[in-house]
Amino acid sequence: MKLYYPKSHYDNAQRGLLFPLLKPFIKGDNFTDQQRIAVYGVSKQDFEFTDTLEEADAAILPMAWNYYVKTATEQRAIDFVKHCSKVKKKVLAYNAGDFGIKTPRFKNLIFFRLGGYRSQFSAHEHTLPPFIIDPLKKYFDSDRILKRSYQNQPIIGFCGQANASKLHAYKEMVTTVGRNLKSRVGHSKEEPQNIISTSFLRASVLKKLQQSAMVKTNFILRKKYRAGVKHNKDIHKTTLEFYNNINQSDYIVCVRGAGNFSVRFYETLALGRIPVFINTDCSLPSDEVIPWKEHVVWVEYRERHRVAQKVTEFHQALSETDFIALQQANRNLWKANLTLGGFFKTFFQHYLTTK
Repeated sequence: MKLYYPKSHYDNAQRGLLFPLLKPFIKGDNFTDQQRIAVYGVSKQDFEFTDTLEEADAAILPMAWNYYVKTATEQRAIDFVKHCSKVKKKVLAYNAGDFGIKTPRFKNLIFFRLGGYRSQFSAHEHTLPPFIIDPLKKYFDSDRILKRSYQNQPIIGFCGQANASKLHAYKEMVTTVGRNLKSRVGHSKEEPQNIISTSFLRASVLKKLQQSAMVKTNFILRKKYRAGVKHNKDIHKTTLEFYNNINQSDYIVCVRGAGNFSVRFYETLALGRIPVFINTDCSLPSDEVIPWKEHVVWVEYRERHRVAQKVTEFHQALSETDFIALQQANRNLWKANLTLGGFFKTFFQHYLTTK
């Protein structure tokens, strides 16, 4: 598959808003393919780019839609999409940020986004996984997961922010209401969010698990995101505690953050553990291809009070062989479908070539 992007759209000063697949390929002249593989996990052999739109199978809008809105160049992006429509080319675009922004709809325009509400997605919106550095290699210097043996009582882990304060929950919801009002009166392009305190939701789910005799818990609770650490996050002891907590547990509680998605969900899969996924109308990547309920303990929001029972039922349905195999299957799933190269290869194969 050949891909085209208009090079004149690229703004180096706003590289953080560059379409994710282009980041490994828009680099300095001295950036080698070996470095590309080491840093991004993709090679120039994996994706083919052309300088001619007519030769391409699909086009990419280089900067996130947020960028075009922020720089008052949205019409430039729209003109490119319309031009691609005339020559019968689909355009891949990026809706960045925790919340996403309101975007236009064109039949040939496909949007990728990290979060959002599944029930509100259009047919042309797809979930993008956060592309994380392999924590198994980075923090454990290994290519192989540490396989945990089966125990009758599952160990459920969590390390992170959870706040049971109702006052804090109220403040969090008031902030959301204010942000939604700005969106509805046209002062902001951010999409409205459900009014919910995510830190309180996390705390309530964790409390249910702590109160249950069916499971064992392995929790490290923080009052602030990343325990308030702002510098040297990757090497700080709290980061090591976070990944050790995942590695030393069977299941990991994964509840949405500010946006309606959880980075912890992907970190859990990368380390070969099983997410306890609280579904707050979330969308997961490649959900038409990946049988997600086979890889996670799926807990609907309305059933969150039964989370311990849900984990127990899932765990008891597994044999020891099944349990160990699922750990490896989750690691394999992350590598094959949720890394930068793996995700886009899967998308091109199952979506662009069939639709």
